[in-house]
Amino acid sequence: MEIPKTEGIKYAGSKLRLLPYIFELVGNLTGIETVLDGFSGSTRVSQAFAKLGYSTTSNDISAWSEVFANCYLTSSNSDAYYQEIIDFLNNLQGIDGWFTENYGGNDNDAKKPFQIKNTRKLDAIRDEIDRLNLAWEDKCVLLTSLIYALDKVDNTLGHYVAYLTSWSTRSHKVMQLKLPQRFSPTGNNRVIRDDVFNTVANNRFDLAYLDPPYGSNNEKMPPSRVRYAAYYHLWTTIIQNDRPTLFGKANRREDSRDGYCGSVFEEFRKNKNGDFMAMEALRKLIDETNTRYLLLSYSSGGRATKEQLLDIISNSGHLLEVKLIDHRKNVMSNMRSTNDWINSDGKHNEYLFLMEK
Repeated sequence: MEIPKTEGIKYAGSKLRLLPYIFELVGNLTGIETVLDGFSGSTRVSQAFAKLGYSTTSNDISAWSEVFANCYLTSSNSDAYYQEIIDFLNNLQGIDGWFTENYGGNDNDAKKPFQIKNTRKLDAIRDEIDRLNLAWEDKCVLLTSLIYALDKVDNTLGHYVAYLTSWSTRSHKVMQLKLPQRFSPTGNNRVIRDDVFNTVANNRFDLAYLDPPYGSNNEKMPPSRVRYAAYYHLWTTIIQNDRPTLFGKANRREDSRDGYCGSVFEEFRKNKNGDFMAMEALRKLIDETNTRYLLLSYSSGGRATKEQLLDIISNSGHLLEVKLIDHRKNVMSNMRSTNDWINSDGKHNEYLFLMEK
């Protein structure tokens, strides 16, 4: 199966490199028409499924994931329509606004995510997008274009909890909006912004792909350092344009603090029985997902052990295949034995578990 091209931001949870292995497994299944991408993130997996003609439901709790998904899966106007607006936005005169005040840096202030010349363009373009009073799906195309443009001129290592101390090479470039690489889906696609438990409670699928955030197995690492709401707070602000209260050196949104955000799947604490709450949530999710086939991604950086994952899967269905992906070698292989598992050899690998419920 030829893997379609996808696009996205620099993203800690990107499944770009995992796509060939996902579709190697999925290509062996029959009777698959409806697919859930339960934690769609940058939407690379959703884009690929939709491009291949599957009726794809893209689900995530984040505002930016919803925007990306609508750009690719539901927007319906022509490329020419969007290109005309993008050309207009690119020609706007920059202004000193809220984003420049909080996220723009000059030659002597490099510890900011963007240079002032680009935050001025951001301020002008973002306000104008709201003034255009577009349909939501059309607005999503322009916001996706804006975020992609900013992603190419940032001064970060790929997230927004800390910024480089000297300007990156790409930050000197002038931000330029480009038309996202849209396509004409043939399936009946949907975009849902909701807790995944609500989504699986109200829908049935032929295949569900679940890639929950893993948190960290480092007991000393606070959860705020791995939560996606904290990593990508700036994308949320750009989409909502709500000028929130900020805190810290990185000027994070107040609602990206530990007390406001986070996923139970990133939870580092244990319950009263001594089990990780994240694993308890994963068990509940797999059990409640109404699907014929379920494909689970999991990383060796997560909380799970061999016994936990095998127990979770065996209680909900029949395990068909387990694949280990060694990204350094760029290969996928069957696990050598049931004793080879997460954290078993100190390497950082990813695993795919395919089960039939």
